[in-house]
Amino acid sequence: MYNPQLDTFIAVVDAGSFTKAANTLYISPTAVIKQINLLEEKLNLKLFVRTHRGLILTEAGKSIYHDAKYMVQYAKDSVIRAQNAMKKEDTVIRIGTSPMTPSQILVDLWPKVHELCPNIKFRLVPFENTPENAREILKNLGQNIDMVAGIFDETLLEFRQCDGLELFKEPICCAVSLQHPLASRERLKVEDLYGENLMLLQRGQMKQVDILRDDLHHNHPQIHIVDFDFFNTEVFNQCENGNNVLMAVASWKNVHPLLKIIPMEWNHAIPFGLLHSHNPSPAVQLCISALIKLYQKDNQY
Repeated sequence: MYNPQLDTFIAVVDAGSFTKAANTLYISPTAVIKQINLLEEKLNLKLFVRTHRGLILTEAGKSIYHDAKYMVQYAKDSVIRAQNAMKKEDTVIRIGTSPMTPSQILVDLWPKVHELCPNIKFRLVPFENTPENAREILKNLGQNIDMVAGIFDETLLEFRQCDGLELFKEPICCAVSLQHPLASRERLKVEDLYGENLMLLQRGQMKQVDILRDDLHHNHPQIHIVDFDFFNTEVFNQCENGNNVLMAVASWKNVHPLLKIIPMEWNHAIPFGLLHSHNPSPAVQLCISALIKLYQKDNQY
């Protein structure tokens, strides 16, 4: 923050000699003299006149001495302010948000979380939902983003190298174009999908989706399964443009304005909750504890 040789300079002025300053600073007189010489060289100023009677401050030295104490104290105060700011920052939880990872669940819960943790604040951090971003963000939760809300299971957690807090089970629904014949329905049976192209996340990424896939393959072969490798806006566009059916969840109802998400009459569901790092910050830990209390209280967790 400032040149530490200023501390030595101030000590020499206050002590009146190199030797006395050395005793104060617990270093040798030679080291003190060397630091003063370096300071004078760096500033291109002569700070002392050395006489047989001792040290005399030059006019430049007097000016520097007058300002040096303020400079040193200001730098120390600046560090303290920065440390206090860091403490405040530690209470801010950065929530990643994208169309497929909506933050609305946390926004809705915020008043209750705030009652339990009044010092915690949320900051929404938008990000583009691409495979590259998902990989980097979830692998490095706690760096730029602390938590992400969305669907997951143990397979995804292992795949993305993070942890998750399950809040509830999200029933797996189906999304269709508003122009699709099924869009007029408010609820669908699995038989309604016969002859349709059903877009499913490819095998190995989510266990619950694999269970759904196996169920359809063995018991409903009339449904044609189309694989895709990542949920993003382009997948929703493919569903709408290709007049396909896409597995979805109710919380994605606002992802694409030309798609309708319809509940299914089956028992397939997937955990929905908050993804966080293996070693969450104290603020994130407090938030997790608060959410657990809230869901236990409501008998939903």
